[in-house]
Amino acid sequence: MGREKYLIDTNVAIEYIGGTLPLKSLNILDDIIDDIFYISVINKIELLGFAGLSAKEDEQFRELIDNAVVLNIDDNIVETTIKIRKIFRIKLPDAIIAATAVENNLVLLTRNLKDFKRITNLKSLNLYE
Repeated sequence: MGREKYLIDTNVAIEYIGGTLPLKSLNILDDIIDDIFYISVINKIELLGFAGLSAKEDEQFRELIDNAVVLNIDDNIVETTIKIRKIFRIKLPDAIIAATAVENNLVLLTRNLKDFKRITNLKSLNLYE
């Protein structure tokens, strides 16, 4: 069995760039980012679409995104998103992010386990625990 691959959720990326992750979590995330990591196109939209971003924050998010593998929405992700929405009734962006992780066999790094923990076929990790 190979090494796990990770999809970084928006909240983790924000706290990574903002320097607010706990030290242990920062070290784990640094190792992941130094290797290969993934984000959903939804994460990209969320990170760059925030109206209050400073020019420096925009630059930092763009650099992070440029180093990520950005996963677009395909038909498999669409179908899995539909199933997740019907069964778990979570917000559309979160359902797309979850479906992206499921379809690509990725572990979702997130602080938002409230919605994600109910999705049985989604592997997730909260770096704050």
